[in-house]
Amino acid sequence: MKNTVSVLMGSKSDLETVRPAVELLKEFGIEPEVKVLSAHRTPKELAAYVESAPERGVSVFIAAAGGSAALAGAIAGHTLLPVIGIPVETSSLRGVDSLLSTVQMPSGIPVACMAVGAGGAKNAAVFALEILALSDAGIRAKMETFRAKMREEIGKIQISL
Repeated sequence: MKNTVSVLMGSKSDLETVRPAVELLKEFGIEPEVKVLSAHRTPKELAAYVESAPERGVSVFIAAAGGSAALAGAIAGHTLLPVIGIPVETSSLRGVDSLLSTVQMPSGIPVACMAVGAGGAKNAAVFALEILALSDAGIRAKMETFRAKMREEIGKIQISL
C-alpha cells in the first residue's frame, strides 16, 4: 500500500493556505488527496472519509481550518493515524482563534499543530514527510537532500555592513 497524505480543509477559501503543503508534497513525489470537508457542515461525510482512508493508502492527515478550527480534532477522533493541524488566518482574530482551537486537544487525542498560515502549511508537509520517512527509505533520502540544500543556501549568505 502506498504512503500518501490526505490534505483536508474546512472550506474552499482555505486552499491558498494549504497550497504550499500540497506543492511540497508533490515535489517529493507524493500525490496527496486534497478535499474540502467540514467538521460542522459535513460531519458524517468527514467521519466516513477518515475511517476509510487507510484502505486508500493514507498514512498522515493534514487539516487546515479557521475560526473554531475543529477539523483536525474531528479527524483525530476518528483515526489512529497522525493528524497535523494548520490554523488558518482569520480576519477577526488573525488566526489566534484557529491556533488555540487546533492546539487545545483533550488528553489522548493529539493533533500536531503548526504555525498559522502558509508557513505552517509548509511545515505541515515537512512534518508529514518526516513521518513517512520513518518507513520509506526513498522519502528519507529526499528529506536528507532537502535539509542539505537548506544548509547550503544558508551557508551562501554573505552579509556586508
